[in-house]
Amino acid sequence: MAASRNKTPVLTLAPDQEREALDTLKRFLEDRFELELGSFEVAEVLEVFAKDIAPHYYNRAVADIQLHLKERFESIESDLWALEKG
Repeated sequence: MAASRNKTPVLTLAPDQEREALDTLKRFLEDRFELELGSFEVAEVLEVFAKDIAPHYYNRAVADIQLHLKERFESIESDLWALEKG
């Protein structure tokens, strides 16, 4: 199990989501930095984000939900103990 924990999650988007992300990134680079990149260059920038940056956000989200579920299960366990008949 430890080996799977060290594995970088593969994050992919549906084709329409990827097109939207590419359009957003292209527009941002043009508006903010006056960079007019072609489709291939913008796709490469998005790939860097998906490969090198997005996994950090993904892992943070997983850790956050793990904490939330742990707290929730502890609360349920406490509720069950309260229902137990002595």
